[in-house]
Amino acid sequence: MSNAELQREVARRRSFAIISHPDAGKTTLTEKFLLYGGALQLAGSVTARKNQRATTSDWMELEKQRGISVSSTVLQFDYKDRVINILDTPGHKDFSEDTYRVLTAVDAAVMVVDAGKGIESQTRKLFEVCRKRGVPIFTFMNKLDRPARPPLELLDELESVLGIDAIPLNWPLGDGPRFRGVFDREEKQVHLFERTPGGAFRAPESVNDISDPIVREKLDSDVYDQVTEELELLEGAGAGFDYEAVAAGELTPVFFGSAANNFGVQLLLDRFIELAPPPASRTSNGEEVAPTSEDFSAFVFKIQANMNPKHRDRVSFIRIVSGRFERDMNVIHTRTGEKVRLSNSMRLFAQDRETVDDAFAGDVAGLVGNHDFLIGDTLSSNKDIAFDEIPRFAPECFAYLHNASTAKFKRFRAGLAQMLKEGVVMEFQPLDTTGAYVPLLGAVGPLQFEVLQHRLQGEYDAETRIEHASWGFSRWMRKKEGETTPEDLPELSMDVKLVRDLHGHLVALIPSEWTLGTFTEKNADWEISDSPFPPPVEP
Repeated sequence: MSNAELQREVARRRSFAIISHPDAGKTTLTEKFLLYGGALQLAGSVTARKNQRATTSDWMELEKQRGISVSSTVLQFDYKDRVINILDTPGHKDFSEDTYRVLTAVDAAVMVVDAGKGIESQTRKLFEVCRKRGVPIFTFMNKLDRPARPPLELLDELESVLGIDAIPLNWPLGDGPRFRGVFDREEKQVHLFERTPGGAFRAPESVNDISDPIVREKLDSDVYDQVTEELELLEGAGAGFDYEAVAAGELTPVFFGSAANNFGVQLLLDRFIELAPPPASRTSNGEEVAPTSEDFSAFVFKIQANMNPKHRDRVSFIRIVSGRFERDMNVIHTRTGEKVRLSNSMRLFAQDRETVDDAFAGDVAGLVGNHDFLIGDTLSSNKDIAFDEIPRFAPECFAYLHNASTAKFKRFRAGLAQMLKEGVVMEFQPLDTTGAYVPLLGAVGPLQFEVLQHRLQGEYDAETRIEHASWGFSRWMRKKEGETTPEDLPELSMDVKLVRDLHGHLVALIPSEWTLGTFTEKNADWEISDSPFPPPVEP
């Protein structure tokens, strides 16, 4: 492939995550993007009734039962000469670690806000992660078909609470039962919509000028007057569109609509693919790796076991940073230095798969098989490339996991080993272990343990019992000077327990903030980190 062809393919890629507080409509919007992109003919419902299909992006059984996303999902489709990689993420705070990792693999984010509630706590946290990474953010004010807060108030909240400038590219025509569509401020056109059963099919629309008699006829007179007045205020404010500010994450384009009823979804998608940036360079050992580099490079940002229960396999999701991926290519696993053949590569569409023969910077691919990959690992044709993209989080919830049936101990061990590879739940080895094997686990949120139990039962037929522990903090430790030997142990405070992580690093489990303070004072000669140390590079 010539360099010009490589540049053309990279320029076509758009990779983004959809983020929000739970129940703002994130998964529904994902589904409607697929509908408008031609990847689905019938969009699913998150809270699926018996006569409706489940959403494509919620593939796990627990997600279908609860109507929530507990695992990020990768979906890819072509749309208007663009290759779109969508990563749908969990909104619940107990799964924020998965979401934070996904945000390392994208070049932009669509933030979904419930127009009736405004900015919520988890939205704020995810926004801050995007801001730290300089990720451009596009905002979709959702659920205008329900009673909503005044749109000017929502814009003001974006600026005052999140500290980001906002520019609405379209404007809602009413809300709740009186919602009739949106006005496209750029094209000076009105898009009128009709409701369709369950919002399942592409909504019919007609386009007219704002002063068209049909618009006056469709809108209540007070709604029409209010919309006209608000549009005049916006024009008078004089804030223009600044592409560079959007790319820097300083200005968010705002769109209004209703994902459940398809209102405004295509307007958002069409403008997003025009305005969102193509794949960006990433840093390796202090040097920039350009997406159009001839060297292939990628990093693992997610590992998922048993997406297809029939195969009992594991999928390692990679974000391609540079060059061209080709099936059966040999690459270097830079942590171990070993050569790996990438033969079983898949494009994922929820549980459906298709073989990927080639992919380019900006794409996300799934590598199927029991590779010895860990989250954060780099794969590259150049042994000197190594990315450090993945944030590491300290667990705040701890529990012992008991196997309920000795007859199923092998299933229990095999299932737990697969779940640990996903990097969401972490196992710790106490220094004073005796007796039967009862793993001590840590997680960012307690709901992770419930998901773990549910999956062990459903995917491995292994019944378990959770015994919650009282620690609330975990701190990684090593000597400030010299190498830390296995004999080196810190001075303990009351109820502090010493354990080792998967990589043999020393970890202190601490019950309270007060104890954390006294423990830190006692061990001034130790480096005490609130995030895990990276895995050692194998010689």
